[in-house]
Amino acid sequence: MPVPRVSDAPRPRRPLWRRVLQWLGFGVGAGLVALVALGLIVLLDGWHAIGYAPTGARLEAVRASPQWREGVFVNPQPLWNDPTGMFTTFLSPQDNVSPEDPLPVERVDAERFETPPPSGLRVTWLGHSTVLIEIDGHVLLTDPVWGERTSPVEWLGPKRWYAPPLALGDLPALDAVLISHDHYDHLDYPTIVALAGRDTRFFAPLGVGEHLEAWGVPAERIEDVDWWDAHTLGELSITTTPARHASGRQILDQNRTLWAGYAIRSPQHNVFFSGDTGLFPGMTEIGETLGPFDVTMLEVGAYDQAWPDWHLGPDQAVRAHGMLRGEVFLPVHWGLFNLANHGWTEPVERVLAAAERAGVTVLTPRPGQSVEPTRPFEQERWWPELPWRTHAEYPVVATKVDAP
Repeated sequence: MPVPRVSDAPRPRRPLWRRVLQWLGFGVGAGLVALVALGLIVLLDGWHAIGYAPTGARLEAVRASPQWREGVFVNPQPLWNDPTGMFTTFLSPQDNVSPEDPLPVERVDAERFETPPPSGLRVTWLGHSTVLIEIDGHVLLTDPVWGERTSPVEWLGPKRWYAPPLALGDLPALDAVLISHDHYDHLDYPTIVALAGRDTRFFAPLGVGEHLEAWGVPAERIEDVDWWDAHTLGELSITTTPARHASGRQILDQNRTLWAGYAIRSPQHNVFFSGDTGLFPGMTEIGETLGPFDVTMLEVGAYDQAWPDWHLGPDQAVRAHGMLRGEVFLPVHWGLFNLANHGWTEPVERVLAAAERAGVTVLTPRPGQSVEPTRPFEQERWWPELPWRTHAEYPVVATKVDAP
């Protein structure tokens, strides 16, 4: 029997991070030096935008939360991840992850908001998760992002596909700004700095208020909220709801601040904004306790089989809409940034397909277009027809949803 040569022996597979560096054209040593150097540059340039850890009374409130365990906030259903799948997906993106042509954005004139909506309820989707909500004489703004990139610096990170439909200075008077969590595509440093001087209240999940105060928002206008906290704003009731997600603006602060959604009720209307969330059983409790809702605004974009619990995605968003006892569904968290591997039109195509199967009414306004959820709306396919994967071709299914 021949003696095997050393060259014939199976070679140990290189760690994935080494393969990634090689794919990027770096040797291991040079690649690590480059990554460390880039990290230091970002840290120095974006220090203030990265944010601040909670201190004092705010830190005490964080530690007293039922969601705080062993130094971090936790989900009742932990997030499942496939680290290898995350990197391989990153290295092989789908086609059409970003638009090739300008999008038909509707530019918003400030005069639009001088006339109240006849129905009492009007929502204006400004892209991604930024929605202006007019509800029975009150005006609220969710996750405001007017910045150019979802990043602590102006020269790196996902770049927006179009300018904000509404100039920041043309915003009407705001009763409240609702922040869902502190990821960069939801908590935007330059936008908060610009809004800090307005006479409005900021609702922020536990710990997030520290960022706001450091960026100029007076402490007395910040409401630090935990899940199921309820506040009044004139005739409005604003309840902070559970979500299944994560938080953090740098490596060392992961899950040190809370994430949440919001239910907003007036004597005439009731709306729900999910923030970022994966599917979780508690949505049924939210619907039974705080629903039904005239409109649910649920995130549908940025999803992958390697991280199915971080976001709803289109098919599970339709299911969540039913769990929440929603009447009309407005998809958000798509159509502005490239944050995942799928084609940019895939979320809305899959939403419409799933909604047709479930008998759900969906609103698909252009960015900047206002709609009244309780009144008829003429749907328009304003996005191009591009190839997209169906649920059957690429299912994304959250873990620990249907288990006892």
